[in-house]
Amino acid sequence: LPMSGKVPSSSAEQQNAALPGDLRPGAGSSSLSVAAADLEDSVMFRDKRLFLVAFPSFERIRRQGKLCDVTLRVAGSIFSAHRVVLAASIPFFYGMFMHDMKECAKGEVEMQGIEANALELLINFAYTGEVQITCENVQELFSGASYLQVPEVKDACVDFMRARLSVSNVAEVCRFAQQFDCQPLVAECQAYMTEHFTQLAATEEFKALSLDELTGLLIRDEVHVGSEEEVYQAGLRWLCHRQPERQSAALAVLRCIRLTQLPTGLLADISKDPVFRNSLECRDLLDDAKAYFLLPERRFGQLSSMRTQPRSCLSACGCIYAVGGLTSSGDSISTVECYDPGQKQWRVAENMTTHRSRVGVAVLNGRLYAIGGYDGKDRLNTVELFDPGAGQWRRVAPMNCKRSALGAAALIGKLYVCGGYDGVSSLRSCEVYWPERDQWHMMPNMADCRSAGGVVALDNQLYALGGHNGLAIYDTVERLSPVDPVWRTVAPMRNRRCRHGVAALGDKIYVAGGYDGLHFLNTVEYYCPATNEWTLAASLNALRSRVALTATWGKLYAIGGYNGVQNLSSVEVYDEESKVWAEAPPLTAHEGGVGVGVLPPRCGLAVSSSAPMLALARGSPVSAAATAPGSPAAGNSSNSSANLETMAAL
Repeated sequence: LPMSGKVPSSSAEQQNAALPGDLRPGAGSSSLSVAAADLEDSVMFRDKRLFLVAFPSFERIRRQGKLCDVTLRVAGSIFSAHRVVLAASIPFFYGMFMHDMKECAKGEVEMQGIEANALELLINFAYTGEVQITCENVQELFSGASYLQVPEVKDACVDFMRARLSVSNVAEVCRFAQQFDCQPLVAECQAYMTEHFTQLAATEEFKALSLDELTGLLIRDEVHVGSEEEVYQAGLRWLCHRQPERQSAALAVLRCIRLTQLPTGLLADISKDPVFRNSLECRDLLDDAKAYFLLPERRFGQLSSMRTQPRSCLSACGCIYAVGGLTSSGDSISTVECYDPGQKQWRVAENMTTHRSRVGVAVLNGRLYAIGGYDGKDRLNTVELFDPGAGQWRRVAPMNCKRSALGAAALIGKLYVCGGYDGVSSLRSCEVYWPERDQWHMMPNMADCRSAGGVVALDNQLYALGGHNGLAIYDTVERLSPVDPVWRTVAPMRNRRCRHGVAALGDKIYVAGGYDGLHFLNTVEYYCPATNEWTLAASLNALRSRVALTATWGKLYAIGGYNGVQNLSSVEVYDEESKVWAEAPPLTAHEGGVGVGVLPPRCGLAVSSSAPMLALARGSPVSAAATAPGSPAAGNSSNSSANLETMAAL
């Protein structure tokens, strides 16, 4: 034994004991003398590749069956895995293995409520972060991800189904989404069915809808049709598909039809149809509709209801209303004029009660709203609507905030306004108007201040595009769904723009003209939500800042604006098929800077006493939206008033 009497505890210690004192480990100074005056005493080393390398290694180890400490069994299938990996990646297993559940001590766990294929895919996802989604596995994978609480995979499945909606599968997908209470996907399906109603109504899947599914669709205000007759014919086809089994549903279907929007001759034919003739309740509904035509003095009283109003579908082929704006000297005006695309003629309509430039304009429930703006002295929070049936403007509840250059759009029975300028700073705040309550409520702010941007609704989503904050001009775009009220960024535009026009046509969002900080623009681009991509389109013939853009009769209309030298009264129209901008009749009572909206057909085109009533012509259905020219979306910022005023003048 060594003289010291100490017994080495290992062979390593024995070897170290035999070394000379100055060579033994730890001999001499207790720290390495590498300190430098200009360097820190310690650093944190991080291997950024470690996590990228480690997880693939875990998967290889699992495939080899090594170190696995749990077996999952489902429907005769067995899957081996590592508890720590499952718990770290999937919340369901974190709860199972980390909270002393009985499965925590078991080597084999029997799984319930999930398919074997979905469980295997999600176990693989826990190790690799990847999962192959197909048309064959998407539903069971969604179900499994819901059960195991994997929101990333669940959302990916929703995106997969949303991108592949068609008239042949949308009803089935909607039922599936309702089964799992997936409201965002339900809303997407409902929006798809309303937008593609005409095509859907011609399918066998439409005839197979349940009564609740049918009436839930027919009653929607946003059903995209050229006339109410299309809705009636679709309901009749459904009823006749299984007669006499569906005879008892005749009343429920007829209640969804806006009978006062049908031709009077068709009403007489419906009264004679055996599907409805033998029902006393159906005859009462038809008699009420006839009374609507025979007793016009009662239309806005006893007989007034949603069933007497035209649908506010964005595809309506209606007349364009140009609202407010500026004179050549820069004064705000209350002038309104309307354009009938069938007759290609502008006529003066009833003036607003207030002078408004930089006004937000939107159409909801067959009524035209003029929101906020600038009267030449103050920014406004007042709101007025034009009821074409009554032929006059009237005030409704004011907004919570004063706003000029705001963006406005109608979506799912409500009005939304985004951003603007209150005379001191730009705004990122947003408000929503409930017409049945006549109340405005604040809603989530946008991420950016967007004065002089664009706001538009498409597919039950609200978009805020471009604009400026008083210093910088944006190309960014944000999107919000009322079902999930959070603003999310989507693909940016190809060009920075403020004071541009925005409109939805079909399944695309178009932006046109504007100002990029250096140049007045005539460029046009469109956004496809399905691909999240922007594509250049044919340019306008004229440079147009402050341009108003809207869609009706399957075409885009670019109205008025400012070319850097003077206000414009000229109008251009774009045909998607020919991809050409052509001249259209110019404004007759405005010199640019208008807000625009499209009133659906059969609203009754009310004009001033100095102009005759215009006849409404019917055309092919399109998607149309109404915005103020260069409508903005902003919130509270501390940008200087001088910078904001300079931007607003562009």
